[in-house]
Amino acid sequence: MATPQLIDPFQRAISYLRVSVTDRCDFRCVYCMAENMTFLPKKELLTLEELDRMCSTFVHLGVEKLRITGGEPLVRRDIMTFFRSMTRHLESGALKELTLTTNGSQLSRFATDLFDAGVRRINVSLDTLDEDKFARVTRWGRLPQVLKGIDAAQAAGLRVKINAVALKGFNEDELFTLAEWCASRDMDLTWIEVMPMGDLGGEDRVGQYWSLKDVRSALAERYTLTDLAHRTGGPARYVRLEETGQQVGFITPLTHNFCESCNRVRLTCTGELYMCLGQEDMADLRTPLRASESDAPLEDAIRAAIGRKPKGHDFDYSRQKPDGQVSRHMSHTGG
Repeated sequence: MATPQLIDPFQRAISYLRVSVTDRCDFRCVYCMAENMTFLPKKELLTLEELDRMCSTFVHLGVEKLRITGGEPLVRRDIMTFFRSMTRHLESGALKELTLTTNGSQLSRFATDLFDAGVRRINVSLDTLDEDKFARVTRWGRLPQVLKGIDAAQAAGLRVKINAVALKGFNEDELFTLAEWCASRDMDLTWIEVMPMGDLGGEDRVGQYWSLKDVRSALAERYTLTDLAHRTGGPARYVRLEETGQQVGFITPLTHNFCESCNRVRLTCTGELYMCLGQEDMADLRTPLRASESDAPLEDAIRAAIGRKPKGHDFDYSRQKPDGQVSRHMSHTGG
């Protein structure tokens, strides 16, 4: 008899799990974490074996898409061991997609290994093509290293999508440059509104906020935009730029609440399950995982957590302050 799907209180089937495998990163992006971060003690992190068991339990309960995140997932020691272990779920057909979001810094090392493990699509976070601005927004990053990683990913056969955070006064002037660069390389592009998460040491959330309504309007002045029904299981709404043929996505937690179709939950590197990115409520899954060799207590804890999934988040900048702000950093929950 088939195991029942995970169904939340609003009759949404939960089929998508985002898994942070580390809170560590080799960048310090200004909208994601403070420059002088205190990272978690390694003993608090799930081991690679525990991550395998946790993700396998979710797959058993009906999760069909795994997205691996961080921090920067590819800085986790021996992370390819985990990717290779997940390949068995792709081969069985239980898992439909294994993918990751990365800053691209390590792709030149791992692109071929990722493809061999069954990864076919990846998201690369890239907010600017200007080397000096890139160094400023990432604090520690180097643009040539990322571009080399993208080259390696495409050479390995990976489909690359670029994720750009819309930052007022920072990359507004690169709207068309980024679109055309992506089109020239046959890459889709998704714009993301900056989200009110974590204390970033004085970074101005409201000052950073560039509404994607304005982004779309600016694109429409140059291109013919056709709305697409296409969805990838994430929160983006897509248009096609008819002149280039590429897809451009908009992730708009602030100007358009995308919660009604939410099919995902997020697991932190310490085994906390967040049922909503924009809410503080979470479930501790590490304790039942470590308490028993049987997966039954873990399955019960997962089902109970999904039973608490809220209808939506509370992110709101409309009153010129970041209402709904949550205290944890994006790197803790998983980007």
